[in-house]
Amino acid sequence: MDGEKKLITILVPAYNEQEVLDMLYERLKKIMDENTKYDFEVLLVNDGSSDNTLALMQELRKKDKRICYLSLSRNFGKETAMIAGLDYCNGDAVIIIDADLQDPPELIPEMIKYWEEGYDDVYAKRRSRKGETWLKKFTSTMYYKVLQAFTKIQIQKDTGDFRLLDRRCVEALKSIRESQRYTKGLFSWIGYNKKEILYDRDPRAAGKTKWNYKNLINLSIDGITSFTTSPLRWSAILGILVSIVGFIYMIYIIIKTIVSGVDVPGYASTMVVILFLGGIQLIFLGVIGEYLGRAFYETKQRPLYFIDRYNEQKETNKNLNKPRNLL
Repeated sequence: MDGEKKLITILVPAYNEQEVLDMLYERLKKIMDENTKYDFEVLLVNDGSSDNTLALMQELRKKDKRICYLSLSRNFGKETAMIAGLDYCNGDAVIIIDADLQDPPELIPEMIKYWEEGYDDVYAKRRSRKGETWLKKFTSTMYYKVLQAFTKIQIQKDTGDFRLLDRRCVEALKSIRESQRYTKGLFSWIGYNKKEILYDRDPRAAGKTKWNYKNLINLSIDGITSFTTSPLRWSAILGILVSIVGFIYMIYIIIKTIVSGVDVPGYASTMVVILFLGGIQLIFLGVIGEYLGRAFYETKQRPLYFIDRYNEQKETNKNLNKPRNLL
């Protein structure tokens, strides 16, 4: 109806974020109280935290009924926590933001403004990244260059999960039930009308980052294998080139032996060639194994997650292979 206010859902995945939840709530509360033209709900997703995160979420809900919480049965990872949150959000638009306050909630009114102008995906691009090491910034830059070189999709650089999504973008993401998820790529893959806003990223408000280099490497591999088969193609091309070089060298050895009548000495060079070719083969097998492993996980068709409780109620976890609003 024309007289009804639009509902905005603020989706916050959280894993062991007890130090920042109160600060996050105060900043979100200020924004919600000031923007009275809209109704708000804040959906906090507890991704199997081992600290006091869930208890704090429950306290916040007692204090403010605009706060909802979704508790997963264990730690499934941020990518799965986000799709679980999207399954349970009710808003006409959804704003995804991390709990650590590196992404300023004060950008939310600007995101809503562009949404009202007709944009479906208003994403925040980092102009600067305070509190991050030079190595992390460098590896991030190089990764996006490699990913963009491999895939035909225009990947958004220096952009995380902090964005506003129109309801139709949410429904598109909910329809994609991949178990090995790379949501940053999916934001680009679904398309729709996008708008970029720039901001300076702050250091964490409190606590420690959960993204060590091991997790970042795993996420990077998921990103490449999710959106392109180019590594397989390049493996085949490089294999052909190495075979051609090897064949030419073999002809050279045969001719030289026939002409000189003496076997060509070269134990060291032979071992180098053997080790080189063996290393190339192992790398190619690893690349093939990554894609084969993804196919293995997808064919199992397991539910993406299990819910322990949604607000005060325990969930029965029925039909979790389908988005919640399609059940």
